[in-house]
Amino acid sequence: MPFDEAGSGPGRRPERAPGRNVLGGTLEECSRRPLTGFFRNGCCDTGPADPGSHTVCAVMTAAFLAFSRGAGNDLSTPRPEFGFAGLVPGDRWCLCAPRWAEALAAGHAPQVVLRATHAGALRYCDLADLKRHAVDLM
Repeated sequence: MPFDEAGSGPGRRPERAPGRNVLGGTLEECSRRPLTGFFRNGCCDTGPADPGSHTVCAVMTAAFLAFSRGAGNDLSTPRPEFGFAGLVPGDRWCLCAPRWAEALAAGHAPQVVLRATHAGALRYCDLADLKRHAVDLM
């Protein structure tokens, strides 16, 4: 069930400390346009209700969107009935960490924003791989 931003819906997320990113810092926002995150709060935060581990803040590319569509998860087609406009290259989106790892193995991994990627992604992704695809390492 989706998170009700007003805090009144069945998917209400209990208040808790901000998540940690893969670099050990406070988890930063991934995107509000489009609004992303398992909890639809703009962050790649996770919890027990998120079995897919939507923890990798990825920057969409045409190659990744095509790969994902071919793997059965079409992220580019608009779904107005769900308030989803479809993703385009350049959009940031909280990907499932196992999907990012799958895309990496297939040679289609999108870039990532490490400061907005939840530490939980490290259960599925190697930090060195994430760093090689980072847009926010200086």
